[in-house]
Amino acid sequence: MPKYLVEASYTDEGLKGLIKDKATGRAAAVQKAAQSLGGKLDEMYFSFGDNDVILLLDLPDNVTAAGFAITAAATGLVRVKTTPLLTVEDVDSAVGKNVQYRAPGR
Repeated sequence: MPKYLVEASYTDEGLKGLIKDKATGRAAAVQKAAQSLGGKLDEMYFSFGDNDVILLLDLPDNVTAAGFAITAAATGLVRVKTTPLLTVEDVDSAVGKNVQYRAPGR
């Protein structure tokens, strides 16, 4: 199943919700959301800096990952950036493709 890196930052109101729910409550909510989409929460970390939360999610596809991100962001309590992750095998397959591409100006 494809993996996604989700970087999230809480708004002020979102941080109030974190204080109320605790980190374990937020992890349970994310796991439940991922499971409702046919996926799972692989890892969840809290961090300093630009991002408050880092998630590694296993989700069926990009459309499902977009649904997760849009739903979370639509609450207005968290800002979300989602990055699809490629395995080593995925990249080997990608670089093995015969692409007919001409660089600009060449």
